[in-house]
Amino acid sequence: MVRSRARVRALRMGFRVLFGLPRPVKRRLAGAPVRVDGQVLDLDLQLLNRAGQVLVSANDGPIGEATLAEQRRQADLAADLANDSGLDDIHTRDLDLPGPDRPIAARLYVPPAAPEPSGLLVYYHGGGFVLGSLASTDPLCRLIAAQSGLRVLSVDYRLAPEHPYPAGLEDAIAAFRCARSQAASLGADPELLAVGGDSAGGNLALVVAHQEGATEGPAFVLALYPVTDAERGGGSRELFGTGFGLTAEFLAQLERLYLPNGVPSDDVRGAILRAEDLSGMPPVYLATAGFDPLRDEGEELVDRLRASGVPVVARRFAGLVHGYASFTAASAAARDATLDAASAVRTGLVLARTANQVGRRSTERGTRLF
Repeated sequence: MVRSRARVRALRMGFRVLFGLPRPVKRRLAGAPVRVDGQVLDLDLQLLNRAGQVLVSANDGPIGEATLAEQRRQADLAADLANDSGLDDIHTRDLDLPGPDRPIAARLYVPPAAPEPSGLLVYYHGGGFVLGSLASTDPLCRLIAAQSGLRVLSVDYRLAPEHPYPAGLEDAIAAFRCARSQAASLGADPELLAVGGDSAGGNLALVVAHQEGATEGPAFVLALYPVTDAERGGGSRELFGTGFGLTAEFLAQLERLYLPNGVPSDDVRGAILRAEDLSGMPPVYLATAGFDPLRDEGEELVDRLRASGVPVVARRFAGLVHGYASFTAASAAARDATLDAASAVRTGLVLARTANQVGRRSTERGTRLF
């Protein structure tokens, strides 16, 4: 373990040197620009791919028990390898939330300037419902908290294959309900709760908002390159299925572990794109990456949400890859995209507060009239 941490520190230092090189030097090291579907891959991410340290992972072959344990361990150790550092002023507190059949570990992030109460983002990490933890998403949650000025509650939901669908979703719902009912103890305003996540976590955030409805649900949803339609093929899953980090083969393996029997015909929450009715959802910020196998299904969900009358801010970051929010120290473009998302949550909750105040004033005036 000590050797692994030392290796991560050494790699981090090497990355700082590598990505601090002049752009012409990085271009020579990365090779010719990569152009696919009218998009150009971000130079820094191309160089990261070329370096073969983060984007090139053990995504080949079946996931066995030993392989899975090692992947989880490496994800935790390498969490801050290509993330921003210097966010130690964010106060953190580990806690347990009541879950369906066991406590759910969580971590609360409080930026120094956050008022009490403040808005709160309940955050679900990525990892294909199989990988990821509080440790692996720690740098990202710190960055979101710092940029947004909001409290962030990171949720350590159960993972497949030990706990297949719907265990992780049940934990995600329970964690949100706990945040709503215990908002005061978290320093949060219960009317200013948002849910968010990246990849698999983006799926959970969207499903939680859809499940809870307009009355009891969150005021805002943040979804970064979310999984929205399991078991599909073609399109971006084929076009970007190899060579850009997340492979289509590995994605299919993860989905089979999470949904071993496929998407149930009577319960499509594992594939929210198939939901019959998406109306009543709160405003959504949904970001996709141009070189991501999940790009098309995320953008199809945007179209469906808009058709259902849901306010949506949609961003496609054309030069980025799946998981870009984990590469913010390596790529300026990835960092800008992640900061854009954090700022969107803050703006979304400011608008929600304004709408709540206007609604209360209208109710008071109506009471006086009658």
